[in-house]
Amino acid sequence: MSNLAKEKKYKKIITALSVIIPLAVAALFGINLKELGFNVAPLTFLPPIYATINGLTALLLIGAVIAIKKGNKKLHEQLNTTAIACSLAFLVMYIAYHMTSNSTAFGGEGVIKYVYYTILFTHIILSIIIIPLVLLTYMRAKLGNFDQHKKIAKITFPIWLYVAVTGVIVYLMISPYYV
Repeated sequence: MSNLAKEKKYKKIITALSVIIPLAVAALFGINLKELGFNVAPLTFLPPIYATINGLTALLLIGAVIAIKKGNKKLHEQLNTTAIACSLAFLVMYIAYHMTSNSTAFGGEGVIKYVYYTILFTHIILSIIIIPLVLLTYMRAKLGNFDQHKKIAKITFPIWLYVAVTGVIVYLMISPYYV
């Protein structure tokens, strides 16, 4: 199978995942297992863990850029693959937390409330947008289409880094209000 045929096939999968993942997260976010009668303990210990994973993702992404600028393609690939794994781990923990725990309301008032919701809103929107970008960037590298990989990576990197960093910021801003 040619790279063009492979890319066409993978793009269909990427498109499906880019739609399914946000819809699944939105659907699962609204499900509380305890309210459905399941005897589950709230996983209230997860937010600092998944915030740390977001921070680690940011560091991995920065390390990956440094590695490629130094010509270390293997390290670049390993760091980006690990960043994807971290993002998946974050996603699983985030869903598990929200399926077992009540959402925490932000308790700040005044300007800080608007700052928090602006950061949260942009974080959520860009976390949806980043899904196909990461997958396309990764696919192009795996298929050896490095010119196209580099082109899209210049868009993917800052957005993914923003999502990872703002994930930590959102956690730090809301953590005083956890029960």
